[in-house]
Amino acid sequence: MPRQAREKSGSGIYHLMVRGINKQNIFEDEEDRKRFLETLEYYHRKSGYLLIGKQAGK
Repeated sequence: MPRQAREKSGSGIYHLMVRGINKQNIFEDEEDRKRFLETLEYYHRKSGYLLIGKQAGK
């Protein structure tokens, strides 16, 4: 049975994290990482959302 959809944020602010369980790599190689960033950029341009990012540990 699928879970219920989350409600939209009243403020429009969402916190997203992309990380592997037990510090596992989430990208198999550089091509995977680049594809993820290209997809993120595509939807950023399409929707116009504000994206604020920080790399962990930096």
